[in-house]
Amino acid sequence: MAAPVAPPRVSARRRRPGVIALSLALIAAGGAGVAVLLLQVGHRTQVVTVVRDVQVGQVLTHQDLGAASISLDPAVKAVHADDLGSVVGKRAAVELKPGSLLTPSQVTRDSLVKAGEQLVPIGLKPEQVPATSLVPGQTVELVHVPAQGDTDTDKTSTAPETITGRVVKASKAAPGSGVVVVDVATSAADGPTVAAWVSASALRLVLTAADGS
Repeated sequence: MAAPVAPPRVSARRRRPGVIALSLALIAAGGAGVAVLLLQVGHRTQVVTVVRDVQVGQVLTHQDLGAASISLDPAVKAVHADDLGSVVGKRAAVELKPGSLLTPSQVTRDSLVKAGEQLVPIGLKPEQVPATSLVPGQTVELVHVPAQGDTDTDKTSTAPETITGRVVKASKAAPGSGVVVVDVATSAADGPTVAAWVSASALRLVLTAADGS
């Protein structure tokens, strides 16, 4: 009868305390890194949103606004939900659409039509609309252009009359005609004159350089 085979001997290795400590430190560091990453990914901010259409110059109410929890990029300057009360009662500086975030630059305390001003709507045909988008607050020059057939040499020999205005709102191009209506604020003294120019189709709108030059 064959003798039983002895199991192989496994030599025990002596574990060095330094290696064990280093391993534990790496595991702990890795775990902390994962925890920080998870916190960053899961961090959400309560921000103010727009829930219904708000026209330029309209006073904001609680019914116009809502709140949402999102992962907000620090570069995005949104109004935090805690500051909702600070924007209610202000006016929309631009047209606001449902589903968009509200930013501080989109609201203002100032009335877009100030005391001593009048609002004059000006219809522009497609060929009269500047390629540069018209935005609220933009300064424009309203130029009186004599109607065709006007042979008054006193009018044609001098520089055209101009009136300074400020864009309050510009509509989208009307379907079919392409006409854009621009609400322009002028001084109360100039308002009737501008309205007469518009009625006579003798007005052109010219953009003013941003630096005033």
